[in-house]
Amino acid sequence: MNARHVFGENLRRLRQERGLTQETLAFEAGLHRNYIGGIERGERNVALDNIVKLAATLGVEVAALFEGVELGHSGTEE
Repeated sequence: MNARHVFGENLRRLRQERGLTQETLAFEAGLHRNYIGGIERGERNVALDNIVKLAATLGVEVAALFEGVELGHSGTEE
């Protein structure tokens, strides 16, 4: 699985563990709901500033969003 998909799965899991909808997470992070959905589906290559916003909104370290991402696996591989 590529890095974007792993990141997206981690985001979805952390969001759901906190009982947040995509819309609520997006609002609290200052992002668009459709953008959150794209991230969770592994369709988006997320900017660093947005990664930091998401981690802060979820109350986790940035590293938690990268758990399970293997080195050398880019977001473009299937």
